[in-house]
Parts: sequence; C-alpha cells; structure tokens
Amino acid sequence: MNLGFLIFPDVEELDFVGPWEMAGMWSKYFAGPEKRLVVAQSEDPVTCAKGLSVLPHASFDQCPQLDFLLVPGGQGTRREVDNPALMGFLSEQAQHCTAILSVCTGTFLLHRAGLLSGKKATTHWSSLGRLRALGDVTVVEERIVRDGNIWTSAGVSAGMDLMLAFIADLAGEETAGNVQLAVEYYPSARRYGVSHQNPMAPGYLRETA
Repeated sequence: MNLGFLIFPDVEELDFVGPWEMAGMWSKYFAGPEKRLVVAQSEDPVTCAKGLSVLPHASFDQCPQLDFLLVPGGQGTRREVDNPALMGFLSEQAQHCTAILSVCTGTFLLHRAGLLSGKKATTHWSSLGRLRALGDVTVVEERIVRDGNIWTSAGVSAGMDLMLAFIADLAGEETAGNVQLAVEYYPSARRYGVSHQNPMAPGYLRETA
C-alpha cells in the first residue's frame, strides 16, 4: 500500500506531520502501508506556514499511483485551489485511490478537484461558513466526517484523530489502539480559558464545553 501526503507552500505543518507520525508508527510496528511519500509539485524544499522547510520524496510527475492520499490545509490552500498542476494531480490520483483524506482547509482543494459535490464534509472552524457558501456540500460540525471514501477533519490537530480513525477502519480497533499507545496520544479534556465558548466554535466543541 502507498500512502501519500500532499504538501505545498504555506501548508500548515501539523496538518500533515501529525498524521505522518500516526501512519509512521502504524507502518513501522503494526503492518501499515509499505510506502509513505511526501509529495509536492517539484522536488524543491517546501516552506510551510510556520517556517518549517520540508524536502519532498517525490514530485507530482514522479509519484506512483497511491492507494491513500492525505491533503492538508493552511493558508496556502487559498492559492493552490487555482493551481492547475495540483488540481490535476489530485483529480488523477483520486480516480484510483481507495480513500482520500483531508485536514483543515484541505477540504477546499478536494472541492475544487470535484470530489466533494453532494457530500458531507467539515473543515477548520473558522472556514465552516466558507464551506457552506459553496452550496453543494453538507457541512457537519464534527471533528471527523466520512462520506464514502472521502474523509475530512476539522483543523490542524484534528488530523491526528482523523488518521487514528482511518487506521481503526482499515486495520481494526486493536491496531489503532496500539498506535495510539505508542505515540501516547491521549489528549487532555481540559479547556483553557473560554475560547471554546466562542459562538463561531464548531458544534462538537461547544457541546462538550
């Protein structure tokens, strides 16, 4: 199995690094995908939203057919929705991928590639209104939303939950639990301050406040 992680300039680091860590633990110790690839338009280093520089494993042209593809978000998505090379890569890979996953505003890249019309999806809380405004997506204010072979998640840290849920679906609860323990990912239930009470916060967060 091949699992690809799409990146582009101004991609949000944790959107793909968090899922990469989960998938890496899965692959290394629990018989996950044989190959994990960070893929970008070229082989040149990619500067992320917070300044991290990442060297891709493969360019769009070099990338093999993937079984699974994760599409992160970040400020760069606002530009990349108009990048024909990225849209072409995403559309072509999606034709044969078993599953496509997006984190945060990666949802908008999926939509521009024609993968979300008539489907349920979510995105970063601050972009839920933008997603609704597209008109052909049913927006669900949950941390993870699955519709067929399309998985979407809320913002940034939610990508780790997305990958764990995906592992559980594909390899079983026990494997996902082993990965979860290996990376010691048990988020605290503590809420700091009162920002989670913001009326714009997603429904799942307000309900647990």
